[in-house]
Amino acid sequence: MSRITHIELDDRNLPPPTPEIEQERRVAMFDLMEENSFTLPKRDDRVVPEGPYKVGLSIREKRLVFDIRTEDGAEATTFLLSLGPFRQVVKDYFAICKSYFDAVKNLPPAQIETIDMARRGIHDEGARVLVERLEGKAIVDHDTARRLFTLICVLHFGG
Repeated sequence: MSRITHIELDDRNLPPPTPEIEQERRVAMFDLMEENSFTLPKRDDRVVPEGPYKVGLSIREKRLVFDIRTEDGAEATTFLLSLGPFRQVVKDYFAICKSYFDAVKNLPPAQIETIDMARRGIHDEGARVLVERLEGKAIVDHDTARRLFTLICVLHFGG
């Protein structure tokens, strides 16, 4: 399997993130660079550049854009995904994250753990949706999908 060696979020036109969102972003990017699995599958008779890859993520015209380049910066592929399938799970994820951040300040550990379990479940659902949407475009493992989903949420937060 190949991997991502660099990821860049194009958040130039987005409002500044909250401290909590910024922390989620930093953790997801760090974890993604530490360990990930990302491969471009062979398609028809087209040559697919082998990784590792540099990935640019952005939102343009209500679409999620993956700009994939090789290590030397040569274009590998670009694909766009509709944000529609992500809307509800992103909304649910932000709602549960808000509950979690509020709980950490005020609730006992048992209640925080319950909310965190729900948060992980929604996060897993977002990763599942991403894997489905990437079918035929890119192959990622579950942990990579979770981390990419977090970054999609960060972009979605501002968009």
